[in-house]
Order: sequence, then C-alpha cells, then structure tokens
Amino acid sequence: MNASALLGRPGAVATEAGTTAAHHGDPLREQRLLAEGAGLVDRSDRDVVTIPGADRLTWLHSLLSQHVEQLADRTGTEALLLSPNGHVEHHLVLTELDCTVWADVEPGTGPALQTFLDRMRFMLRVEPALVTADWALLTLVGPRGDDVLATAGLPVPAAPYAVEPLADGGWVRRMPPIGDGAPVVDLLVPRPAVDATADALLAAGAGLAGIDAFEALRVEARRPRLGVDSDHRTIPNELEWLSTAVHLQKGCYRGQETVARVHNLGRPPRRLVLLHLDGVSEDLPVPGTPVLVGTREVGRVGSVVRHHELGVIALALVKQSVAADAELTVGGSRAAIDPDDAPTALDDEQVAARERVRAVRSATIQR
Repeated sequence: MNASALLGRPGAVATEAGTTAAHHGDPLREQRLLAEGAGLVDRSDRDVVTIPGADRLTWLHSLLSQHVEQLADRTGTEALLLSPNGHVEHHLVLTELDCTVWADVEPGTGPALQTFLDRMRFMLRVEPALVTADWALLTLVGPRGDDVLATAGLPVPAAPYAVEPLADGGWVRRMPPIGDGAPVVDLLVPRPAVDATADALLAAGAGLAGIDAFEALRVEARRPRLGVDSDHRTIPNELEWLSTAVHLQKGCYRGQETVARVHNLGRPPRRLVLLHLDGVSEDLPVPGTPVLVGTREVGRVGSVVRHHELGVIALALVKQSVAADAELTVGGSRAAIDPDDAPTALDDEQVAARERVRAVRSATIQR
C-alpha cells in the first residue's frame, strides 16, 4: 500500500510500515489533544471491503458472529469472523448505507477476508470487493470533534454506530469513545479527497495527531486490536468483543458452539487486562512477549504504549487464575494489573453449570 497523502505534511514521522504518520513531532501533546480537544488521525492504512447485492445482509448474518440480518440503513456495528473452533480470524466494523455493506478491517487483512467471502458466495447475489485503493479512513477524536464537524459543514452522527452519508459517496460514523471517554468519529472519503478533507477539518479547529496518540487512548479504553492483542488461540469470550461484536441469541454461525459453551459454563481460560509497567527500559516489549509470575508464563502482552498520564501501559491476555495483585514481569519490566481488571466472580448459575460439566466428565471417565 502506498503512503498516505497526509504523510507529506510538515513534521510527520512515519510508522514502521511507512504508510501513515506515527506522530507529528510531539506524541504526548497529541494525546492530550485527543483527550481534551479535537485531533485528526490518519487511519487510511485500514483495509476496506464493500459487499453490495440483494442477499448481502442474510448472507453476512449466516457467516458472522453479529446479528446483521436486519441491519438498518445508515447504521453500523462490529462483527467477528471465527474459525470452526471459535477462534477469531477477522474483526470487522460494518456500515450499511444505500444497499451496500462497508467493512473496514485491520491493515493487511482485507485480501484474506475478500478471498474467504468470495469462496462463500455460491449462487447468492453478493459482490464482495476490496476497495482500499479507492477509499481512506480518517478519524476525528476528542470532546471538540462535533464542533469541528459542524464548523466544517459535515454531518454529526448522534449515537454510536450511527452513520451519515457524504456527498462524495463516503460517510461519517460515530464510534464508541476511547481514552477516558473521548468521542470518536470515523470519516470514509475517496483517497483523492484526503488532503482536502483534512484541510477542511484543520481549518475548523482540529489538529493533526499520529496513530501513536490514538493507540495510547485505545489501550487506556481496553479496546483490542486483531493480531496485536489477540493470537491464534483467542476466542471472543476473552475480549470485550463478546459484548460489542457477538450476538449471543442469534442462530448458527461458524464457531458459535465454542462461544456459547464457554459463555454458558463460566469464565474463559484467559482475560484481557490493562497492565502498568515500571517503564525503566527505553525499549517497549513487543506483542507476544510473555507475561511471567516468577519464571512461570501466565499470559502474553499485546499493545504497549507510553500514555501521557498513566506512563507505560499495555493490554495483555492472562490466565483467569492470575490474581489481581500478582507480581508480574514483562520483558524484564515489573508489571501490575490495573485494579479495575480484577477477576470477576462466577454467579450461581455459572457455578452450577460448571458442576454439571464436572459430573458428566466424571461419569464418562468412570465408564
């Protein structure tokens, strides 16, 4: 993928992939801008897949973890594509607009998603297409974001996942907040219009911020990223996606049996937590670095960031048995679980369900 047009702006420092800006000279100031004002973040490296066609909603409903069969026009949602064993393969943010579903996904995952969708078309009236080369996602973050949109003459979506169309065929979509409640709005625009859209938003009061600032607030909000905060064993029950991207009462879809079984029997094997690291090392641990109690591995770290208020923080998948006050190390740094992420107690129904399973297994072994 080619570099974004905004990467040529003065002060922009590219990410390792070289496609968007990691920051524009002052990452911590840019974090404060997102938390207190309005910052424009270039997220145009995200892949975009469109699914037009009369059968699009019923077809996607049969494939994805979310209830999308009756997804209304000008609305969106999140969904997962799971393996037959219930492991997360794709995380999709969906938008339904004018008889087309738009799916924006993690950078680099679009081609694999399109390939899978093409294989599942059969005789249905759907036409999935990878359109990343034509469309770019920009994200406006901060409490002043709505004022910026209004000043720029752009629509302001109301509730989370509400969508408003743009004259150029793109759209504006409200997303759940990140950080300590900073509002988030995504704008999908034609790639040739990225510069002009950015200029309009900057003139209306926004400031440029890099993806590093966005990531810091995302981690603070405990919002996971596919392939960073998840691995090949991740099931939805281990992450907040169980509440945002899974419909527990819908009909059959690939991987549903695992999701339902783990949900009904109690806690999953791992849970996502926010870690506070001592920050002694200048080098941050990379995704996949083991989380240790003494010499025993109890999890893996995902996103690790320097936060303007919290210091070095990380998202990690750890075993359910890890105590909230456990003394942890990650890549040589001391780490502690955020108090808000203490293990949750099982309710009576879940305990009873687990006892039933143990009884069945015991009877099976005795036979």
